[in-house]
Amino acid sequence: MQAPAVSNKRIALVGAGICIATLLAACASESRRPPPPLPTPSTSAPPVDLGSIADAIPKAEARSAKGNPPFYTVLGKRYFVLKSAEGYAERGVASWYGPGFHAQSTSNGERYDMYAMSAAHKTLPLPSYVQVTNLQNGRSVTVRVNDRGPFKDGRIIDLSYTAAAKLGMLRDGTAFVEVRAVSVSDRPQETPIAPTTALFVQAGAFAAEANATKLVSDLRAQGIANAKVRADQVDGRTLYRVRVGPVPSVLEFDRALARLKKLGIPDAHLALD
Repeated sequence: MQAPAVSNKRIALVGAGICIATLLAACASESRRPPPPLPTPSTSAPPVDLGSIADAIPKAEARSAKGNPPFYTVLGKRYFVLKSAEGYAERGVASWYGPGFHAQSTSNGERYDMYAMSAAHKTLPLPSYVQVTNLQNGRSVTVRVNDRGPFKDGRIIDLSYTAAAKLGMLRDGTAFVEVRAVSVSDRPQETPIAPTTALFVQAGAFAAEANATKLVSDLRAQGIANAKVRADQVDGRTLYRVRVGPVPSVLEFDRALARLKKLGIPDAHLALD
């Protein structure tokens, strides 16, 4: 088990012999053991063509002995590791990490290879496989999750350098994405999300229209003029969603998220029109 180390890019769970204080006391004895030998990164120098690197291919793998505690705490927030990746799907912001972490230990004891198709996630079991789609250009990649992070609000996955390059997000550093778990039997979709779809921050969802209308009124009273109610049919009933936006960039998304959090709405998240 490993403790979080702070970095200006992300917070990584590294250091094979260090334990998170909030985890099981049994870690104390394990912390005195020397770290096991680590596998050599598959690529030690930048490939000529990053686009030629194939996506990760899902395969049946045992749950890693490291990196899968029942829960862990970073910056005062507790994260519970999922028992299974099955059915997982989420939309939010992806970031990427590269040279500063290349060849360092990942949370499951492997070495991080910035040129491999891998990723870090806060709660998915290690290892897991996910398809990541850039919602702004429609590009998709499949990566293997073998690390923990990112721990910045609004970020849902940290991608390797190559995965970020293939998604077209190296320059900006972040992108709006959909992350969806894939298994050995799944066939990744070619383009599950059409690019240029309008993006919003969802502040709440209600069965009663009056509750949604009240929230919109409260948000507008706080100066959030672009809040509105959207009515959708879900399983034969009407669901009233309160949305803020559209948000044209990750910067605007972060600002909206932070503002809603200050107003007592900590669970706001990315949503499509």
